[in-house]
Amino acid sequence: MVDSLILVLFLISGGAAGWLGVDLLPESLLVQVDNPEGLRTVLGGFGAFFGLLAGFFFGQLRKRLMAQVRSMPTDLLISRAVGLILGLLVANLLLAPILLLPLPWEVVFVKPLAAVLSNVFFGVSGYNLAEVHGRTLLRLFSPGNAEALLVAEGVLQPASAKILDTSVIIDGRIRGLLDSGLLEGQVIVAQCVIDELQTLADSANADKRSRGRRGLKLLSELREQYGRRLVVNSTRYEGQGVDDKLQALTADTGGTLLTADYNLAKVAEVKSLRVLNLSELVMALRPEVQPGDELQLKIVRDGKEAEQGVGYLDDGTMVVVEGARGRQGERIAVVITGALQNPTGRIVFARSEALSNGGDPAAAGKRRSKPPR
Repeated sequence: MVDSLILVLFLISGGAAGWLGVDLLPESLLVQVDNPEGLRTVLGGFGAFFGLLAGFFFGQLRKRLMAQVRSMPTDLLISRAVGLILGLLVANLLLAPILLLPLPWEVVFVKPLAAVLSNVFFGVSGYNLAEVHGRTLLRLFSPGNAEALLVAEGVLQPASAKILDTSVIIDGRIRGLLDSGLLEGQVIVAQCVIDELQTLADSANADKRSRGRRGLKLLSELREQYGRRLVVNSTRYEGQGVDDKLQALTADTGGTLLTADYNLAKVAEVKSLRVLNLSELVMALRPEVQPGDELQLKIVRDGKEAEQGVGYLDDGTMVVVEGARGRQGERIAVVITGALQNPTGRIVFARSEALSNGGDPAAAGKRRSKPPR
């Protein structure tokens, strides 16, 4: 509806400009015209045609601007607007003396030309400067805040906002990270993430429904606990899915994307975005075990290969034990032989002490007498 109205207005304006423009033609030229009304009709038709073209291009430009405004964070929009206003103000202050100069008729066109060029130049300059150095506006809004001054000077780096992926919310470990104080700055939850959690919560699949409800419940509890620190970003970004929208939000805000999705983390790294993979963080915080360490390990189940049993460390790391098949429920002494670490997790390999000592129970008993690590 709006696009049609724009086209009609430009069509009427162009036709009227062509129709009435005949009166602005020089008298010497109008004398040579035999049919002035026909000339009005022709010029009106040309004016309507060019007005229609201008309306089409203006409509396309309006769509692009509206899409950018919808996807632009509020703080960035305000900073750009302030920069544009300051640039236009400077342009008009500098232009005032030029407009007051008495110029000959032959060069009077310099005034409107200078007005257009100065407004365009200073307006674009203010827009770009505010986008790049908008943080210095903290001095204007809070001149007595020492922290704001340090941030504006670049001496103090502000904590980047943490943007939560759906996988992190469903995982639930984000609560422990926030409670421990390991994560600083604001926590941003995109509207597309909330929509995805709601879709999961309304799913007919019981597992998906449980995960969606668990994620929504966690967000509700975090909102009650942290209040204004948890921010819901309602910006509607364009993209093929939630991952694309989260990457756009991360790029616009300069925040850190917090995810447990390995593929999303790698794509974000390729795009030079800040990203924190929760799985990699957990692995980095796990206690290390070295080859040769002796542990008392409870065997939970048999492994896939012959003579293998499977147990778990206190932090949940899986341990594959050679020579422990058929010993479910027993706590046996094992010796670490190695570990395999990959982006999705870590597996530790071990051998039972009895097997390490050639199956000698007496030797195994002596080694069991040593206090476990």
